Amino acid sequence: MDIDKVSFTGSTEVGQLIKEAAARSNLKRVSLELGGKNPCIVFADSDLQLAVQETQKGAFYNQGQCCTAASRVFVEESVYEEFVRRSVESAKTIVIGDPLDPQTSHGPQIDRKQFDKIMDLIESGKKDGATLEFGGEAVGEKSLFLQPTIFSGVKDHMRIAKEEIFGPVQCVFSFKSQQEAIERANGSQYGLVAAVFTSSLDRALAVSAALQTGTVWVNCYNALHVQTPFGGFKMSGNGRELGEYALAEYCEVKAVTIKLSETL
Repeated sequence: MDIDKVSFTGSTEVGQLIKEAAARSNLKRVSLELGGKNPCIVFADSDLQLAVQETQKGAFYNQGQCCTAASRVFVEESVYEEFVRRSVESAKTIVIGDPLDPQTSHGPQIDRKQFDKIMDLIESGKKDGATLEFGGEAVGEKSLFLQPTIFSGVKDHMRIAKEEIFGPVQCVFSFKSQQEAIERANGSQYGLVAAVFTSSLDRALAVSAALQTGTVWVNCYNALHVQTPFGGFKMSGNGRELGEYALAEYCEVKAVTIKLSETL
């Protein structure tokens, strides 16, 4: 009862429990930064190599163990096959090894439980009919190292398309129209971040406005700054951290009205 504010970063399930407990106690203010199933939309007019580099940076950063992981990549049909080909070639250059080695760019998963969860989702992707383009295997028999993994031919109903994997798994989808891409990108219970890759500023602004996420990056990914508010829509949480907006989460607004005795 003596706590007035709770800020939590973690899973959606735990965030729900915290908000429920806050309501049952003293209705304390709660800000939540929770899970994500973050979409990237790659249009045919984009710099394709840049899109490959940035989406993989988003998907494989910290071995995918990041709430902003770029796990859903929607690519316009006319450049889809080329995007997949370049993504596979790029993934082959990732160096797996000791995280303390400066040459390493890909370390282990956090523990056996998370490793097994990721492998289970990878197996579900295969069974559901997605094409495993690269990776999907453990590195060594008893280690927690997992190859960066790329699936193509992913459909929206598949588990790998809906569940937060929290691992190095990139799912690549194909789309035909801008409106289709927006609707499918928004077709998730989460709404943390998104990215748009295009050479058209008009398209970038239109799509950014339509996406139901707290952050949209254009022709970049994971561009986080202390001045920029960060937080999600829908089941990705509420409230904002960073920037001026974050200060409001820790403040109460008070109105004081005084009756003046003198005639002005």
